[in-house]
Amino acid sequence: MYAIVEIAGQQFKVGENRRIFVNRLETEEGTSIEFDKVLLVDNEEGDIKVGTPVVEGAKITANVLEHLKAQKIIVFKKKKRKGFQKKNGHRQALSQIQIEKIQIG
Repeated sequence: MYAIVEIAGQQFKVGENRRIFVNRLETEEGTSIEFDKVLLVDNEEGDIKVGTPVVEGAKITANVLEHLKAQKIIVFKKKKRKGFQKKNGHRQALSQIQIEKIQIG
Protein backbone atom coordinates (compact mmCIF):
# COMPACT_ATOMS: atom_id res chain seq x y z
CA MET A 1 0.00 0.00 0.00
CA TYR A 2 1.29 3.42 -0.86
CA ALA A 3 -0.03 6.98 -0.93
CA ILE A 4 0.85 10.35 -2.41
CA VAL A 5 0.78 12.97 0.34
CA GLU A 6 1.54 16.68 0.50
CA ILE A 7 3.94 17.55 3.32
CA ALA A 8 5.20 21.13 3.78
CA GLY A 9 4.27 22.12 0.23
CA GLN A 10 5.91 19.12 -1.48
CA GLN A 11 4.43 15.84 -2.67
CA PHE A 12 5.90 12.51 -1.55
CA LYS A 13 5.18 8.87 -2.36
CA VAL A 14 5.04 7.10 1.02
CA GLY A 15 4.50 3.56 2.22
CA GLU A 16 4.23 2.03 5.67
CA ASN A 17 7.52 1.71 7.62
CA ARG A 18 9.39 3.91 5.11
CA ARG A 19 11.68 6.73 6.17
CA ILE A 20 11.74 9.98 4.19
CA PHE A 21 13.41 13.37 4.49
CA VAL A 22 11.10 16.41 4.37
CA ASN A 23 11.59 20.13 4.93
CA ARG A 24 12.00 21.00 8.61
CA LEU A 25 8.80 20.44 10.61
CA GLU A 26 7.92 22.49 13.68
CA THR A 27 7.52 19.47 15.97
CA GLU A 28 9.77 17.89 18.58
CA GLU A 29 11.81 14.78 17.87
CA GLY A 30 10.05 11.57 18.85
CA THR A 31 6.52 12.95 18.52
CA SER A 32 3.78 11.58 16.31
CA ILE A 33 2.22 13.73 13.60
CA GLU A 34 -0.71 13.29 11.20
CA PHE A 35 -0.99 14.47 7.61
CA ASP A 36 -4.47 14.80 6.09
CA LYS A 37 -3.60 16.16 2.63
CA VAL A 38 -3.59 12.72 0.97
CA LEU A 39 -3.86 13.09 -2.80
CA LEU A 40 -3.90 9.41 -3.86
CA VAL A 41 -4.15 6.03 -2.12
CA ASP A 42 -3.37 2.65 -3.70
CA ASN A 43 -3.67 -0.73 -1.94
CA GLU A 44 -2.23 -4.08 -3.03
CA GLU A 45 -5.51 -5.14 -4.69
CA GLY A 46 -5.21 -2.47 -7.39
CA ASP A 47 -7.94 -0.26 -5.92
CA ILE A 48 -6.80 3.34 -6.50
CA LYS A 49 -8.56 6.30 -4.89
CA VAL A 50 -7.73 9.68 -6.38
CA GLY A 51 -8.76 12.79 -4.47
CA THR A 52 -10.32 15.95 -5.84
CA PRO A 53 -8.04 17.52 -4.52
CA VAL A 54 -7.71 15.27 -1.42
CA VAL A 55 -9.05 11.83 -0.51
CA GLU A 56 -11.81 12.27 2.08
CA GLY A 57 -11.10 10.62 5.42
CA ALA A 58 -7.58 9.46 4.57
CA LYS A 59 -4.77 10.13 7.06
CA ILE A 60 -1.07 9.39 7.28
CA THR A 61 0.43 8.88 10.73
CA ALA A 62 4.18 9.44 11.04
CA ASN A 63 6.82 9.69 13.72
CA VAL A 64 9.50 12.44 13.68
CA LEU A 65 12.85 10.70 14.13
CA GLU A 66 15.34 13.59 14.00
CA HIS A 67 16.10 17.07 12.72
CA LEU A 68 19.25 17.50 10.67
CA LYS A 69 20.91 19.45 7.88
CA ALA A 70 21.51 18.23 4.34
CA GLN A 71 24.89 18.24 2.62
CA LYS A 72 26.25 21.60 1.61
CA ILE A 73 25.40 22.83 -1.86
CA ILE A 74 27.87 25.26 -3.45
CA VAL A 75 26.41 28.10 -5.52
CA PHE A 76 29.07 29.68 -7.75
CA LYS A 77 28.39 32.61 -10.07
CA LYS A 78 30.85 34.03 -12.57
CA LYS A 79 30.78 36.49 -15.43
CA LYS A 80 33.59 35.93 -17.87
CA ARG A 81 35.91 38.78 -18.77
CA LYS A 82 34.36 41.03 -16.08
CA GLY A 83 36.24 39.85 -12.99
CA PHE A 84 33.00 38.98 -11.17
CA GLN A 85 32.95 35.84 -9.02
CA LYS A 86 30.69 34.98 -6.11
CA LYS A 87 30.69 31.74 -4.10
CA ASN A 88 27.95 30.89 -1.60
CA GLY A 89 26.97 27.73 0.24
CA HIS A 90 23.63 26.48 1.52
CA ARG A 91 22.56 23.66 3.85
CA GLN A 92 18.85 22.81 3.84
CA ALA A 93 17.18 22.11 7.21
CA LEU A 94 15.47 18.71 7.06
CA SER A 95 13.43 16.39 9.26
CA GLN A 96 13.54 12.61 8.97
CA ILE A 97 10.16 10.97 9.49
CA GLN A 98 9.00 7.35 9.50
CA ILE A 99 5.55 6.54 8.14
CA GLU A 100 3.69 4.43 10.70
CA LYS A 101 0.20 3.95 9.25
CA ILE A 102 -1.90 4.80 6.20
CA GLN A 103 -5.62 5.05 7.03
CA ILE A 104 -8.38 5.14 4.44
CA GLY A 105 -11.61 6.69 5.67
